[in-house]
Amino acid sequence: MALRENPFGELRVPLAWTAGVALVVAIIVAVGLLMSDRRETFRSEAYGVTRQVGDAVTAPVTGFLVTPGRWIGDGVNSVRGYFFAVSENRRLKAELAEAAEWKNAALTLRDTNTRYKALLGLKTDPPIPMVAARTVSEARGPFSNTRLANAGREKGIITGNPVMSENGLIGRVIGVTDGASRILLLTDIASRTPVMIERTNARAILTGDGGPNPRLEYLRGQEPVKPGDRLVTSGDGGVLPRGLPVGLAVKGLDGRWRAVLASDAAPVDFVRILLFQDFSQLSAAAAAELDKMPVPPPASPMPAVGVTAAGATAAAPTTTAPKPPVAKPPATTTGATPAPKPAPRAPAPRPATPSRPAATPAPTTTPTAPPPAATEVPF
Repeated sequence: MALRENPFGELRVPLAWTAGVALVVAIIVAVGLLMSDRRETFRSEAYGVTRQVGDAVTAPVTGFLVTPGRWIGDGVNSVRGYFFAVSENRRLKAELAEAAEWKNAALTLRDTNTRYKALLGLKTDPPIPMVAARTVSEARGPFSNTRLANAGREKGIITGNPVMSENGLIGRVIGVTDGASRILLLTDIASRTPVMIERTNARAILTGDGGPNPRLEYLRGQEPVKPGDRLVTSGDGGVLPRGLPVGLAVKGLDGRWRAVLASDAAPVDFVRILLFQDFSQLSAAAAAELDKMPVPPPASPMPAVGVTAAGATAAAPTTTAPKPPVAKPPATTTGATPAPKPAPRAPAPRPATPSRPAATPAPTTTPTAPPPAATEVPF
């Protein structure tokens, strides 16, 4: 085919001129870059005029040349994403499922941590020593409702110790061995717990019947309980300490008063066993707390307290020596009775009596008048 018959023959000259112009521009740019990239320029000044002009020209040209490549790359990525959307969807679904598992684990750990904090913050007044444990098994049936805790005799647990969760009382220990304790729950038919309505101080017996809400029996008085009244242990009988939270009073469908247990607010997994024996233990704990309290010193010391034996012997002559006339009445008049006279004059704890003048020292008596014998005293 002749050149004139070729449809692209007319474009040969413009294309040649365009290629020539582009080649000339490229040469000029290359020469400019070579001339601007001189070491003496960098030594004299950090950024010369030639390099400034070269950068100003190169930046838009480079951006223009890079733009088609970027467009092509975006198109390739779009096509690849379209054809690989199914596999990408599967991968994202797997990651979402794994993230959901981690979310559930994080929520579980947060709930466990919250319950740990509540359980560790459990306190009684007066303070009672406690042992933390975990329930490892459960026996639930129409005639039995117990749990097994993983703490036993080695922790000081004995039969009868009350057991609490972070929300309230759940029961008491009915059997203990090394490493395990059997807990009788409040809902068991053999459970009998003395409780008290906190609003009226009315007493009742919380009786389990195998259901979730034990009964309140042996109530006394006119309207001793109302719906929503808070129930706590009364401490009657010395089996349980007083004031442990039990639950709220409600009216059952059968017309009887029942209790919604506070321990039902959360799963009973972690418990604290109170090492409670009797009220003498609480009295001893209170006495120990009082002994630890510092005793303030007295405001002013008493003058009579702390007199030594030397002071007592020094004060003795002042009470007896200046008053020796006790022995003179028998020498002058034998019939007189001088017993009433020395009583107000001798307030010392050991006064000398006239009936025995021989035993009383008389340093001021004259040697010519010896004391009379005991037989001369008329009485």
